[in-house]
Amino acid sequence: MKKIVSLLLFAVLTLPAYAADVAGVKIDDSAKVGDASLALNGAGLRTRMFIKVYVGALYLVKKTNSGDAAISDAGAKRVALHLLRDLKAEQVSGALNDGLVANNSAADMTKLDAKVKDFTKILNSVGDAKKGDVINIDYLPGTGTQVSINGASKGAVAGEDFNRALLKVWLGDKPVDTDLKKGMLGG
Repeated sequence: MKKIVSLLLFAVLTLPAYAADVAGVKIDDSAKVGDASLALNGAGLRTRMFIKVYVGALYLVKKTNSGDAAISDAGAKRVALHLLRDLKAEQVSGALNDGLVANNSAADMTKLDAKVKDFTKILNSVGDAKKGDVINIDYLPGTGTQVSINGASKGAVAGEDFNRALLKVWLGDKPVDTDLKKGMLGG
């Protein structure tokens, strides 16, 4: 009997820790970005015209319910996009570019032009994304914004300025989805 209890206890303790379930997607309660241990700040569902597109999760060193605080935090961060449908590469990069333009001034976009082009090139080089894929957009201070698909690194864009501009896509004044923003900020 002790052996069975010990085995059950071991099985429970070795299961991955999930902090949330959003639209059937289990969201990890933590993430490791570089040497930084991040906590799930929040997660939510991105819909477009009633179509479930992805579950977005925000990981930070220190939790906050303020979009401005998350954007201006100079520490490591992760935005994890858990795809709920197939998307063409151009759909992903186009939507992110639209979000950048909507949330950043024309002057800022001019300054970031080369970095936005690099980011778009990285996303388009990945090819079409499939339902179930996970796109991680990690920020590492001193390194920049790194993109990975299902754990495979695809490229990076240098600069904290680019990451702040990119985070506004989800957390800015004109987010791609207000319910998603609320969820990512723990609401």
